[in-house]
Amino acid sequence: MKKTFLALVGFLCIASSVATAQEDGAKLAKSAGKALATFNMDRANNKAKLEDAKMKIDQALQTPEAQALPSAWLTKGDVYTTLIEGDMARRMIDPKAPLSGDNDALVAFAAYKKAYEIAVKKYDKTDAVKGIVGIESNLINVGVEKYTAAAYDKAFYSFQGALEANEILKANEQKSSLDDPKQLDEITYFTGKSASLAKMTKEAVPYYERLYKKGTENADVYQGLYDAKTEMGDAAGADKILVEGRTKFPDDPSLLFTEINALLKAGKLDELIDRLKQAIKKEEGNIGLYVTLGNVYDNLFQSMLKEKNDAKATEYFTEANKYYGQALARDPKNVDATYSIGALYYNKAAFLTQEMNAITDFSSAGLKKLDALKNQVMGLFDQALPYFQKAESLNPNDTNTLVALTEIFARKEDELSLEFKKRLNVVKGGGKNETAYFKN
Repeated sequence: MKKTFLALVGFLCIASSVATAQEDGAKLAKSAGKALATFNMDRANNKAKLEDAKMKIDQALQTPEAQALPSAWLTKGDVYTTLIEGDMARRMIDPKAPLSGDNDALVAFAAYKKAYEIAVKKYDKTDAVKGIVGIESNLINVGVEKYTAAAYDKAFYSFQGALEANEILKANEQKSSLDDPKQLDEITYFTGKSASLAKMTKEAVPYYERLYKKGTENADVYQGLYDAKTEMGDAAGADKILVEGRTKFPDDPSLLFTEINALLKAGKLDELIDRLKQAIKKEEGNIGLYVTLGNVYDNLFQSMLKEKNDAKATEYFTEANKYYGQALARDPKNVDATYSIGALYYNKAAFLTQEMNAITDFSSAGLKKLDALKNQVMGLFDQALPYFQKAESLNPNDTNTLVALTEIFARKEDELSLEFKKRLNVVKGGGKNETAYFKN
């Protein structure tokens, strides 16, 4: 009985201490305010008072009582504004001076915003707006720093806070750091961009769309919105944005390359040619564009071969060879262009080989045709061989190159076929050929 009584007394004491802590929330918030006031009276000699104010207001706002008080949130906003302002003052002397917190500006804004939302008395709301006026520019400053440091999620939240602050200030007819429409649009764009880079795609879309609906003159907005819609699986929406963006910004290289990639993915080869030629005019030194255009003509060449349209096949073969050649003229060691020219001749030979295998007429006329095709095939292999040799010297572990060399040397009844078959098996087995057979 005695033990039960003592346990009950212990429980009541614990409950009483919790209730006291909650009741003291308001007092603790007031004490934090006083500590901040003391610090402001003599900042040089009362530095400890700012830390004391921070500790007390954070502790106070863990209680429901203080959480219901606009004055407590205002104190928190003032404390964290003082912290970030101190950081920025130190950076006037030393630009690399560290911040005292991760983002005290955002903490201050969140506190002022909470005070604004729960305020009943006019002066509380007025004080909250005044606090937001003071913290808005630092939300932008910290956002820029986080973006530069590639902390894109943190940059997003800071820029988002700046935009929210701007909306509250405009609603209360107060001046804002974002009164300039150009600066407002710039921060709106970087809010979306930061979210995109942080892989927060859904969060990015509203900011891109805000600018898109305003009729932005920033082509990057269309690029960002296209990428976001593509990532979210909205193919129709993405295509709509891309078409509008290309129409509005026909000279923008980013949108042009995006369109090229979209057409490549869709296999719309005919449409690609004009886009790639436009891109080459803009970036004559971009070797990949020449190789890609060569590949487009190469694919069209093979399509015409299958359709037995010899005139078109010859035309596309010539164009493919031309653009691969232009790539090599700019970079003689470009392995993609080197291999592609070899493959161009090789694939033509492979198609003629199919025609040879289809011949069933073994009369003298049939054999003559067969012999002519065989000579043509071997001639094409001879034209392909130097390019495959060069490609192997540049990359001795490319499977396609090794297959082609094995096949060509086998056709020529050359023992080198065994060498390249061995090298091919090394790669297929997960190994690597340490050195190339041919020297570049």
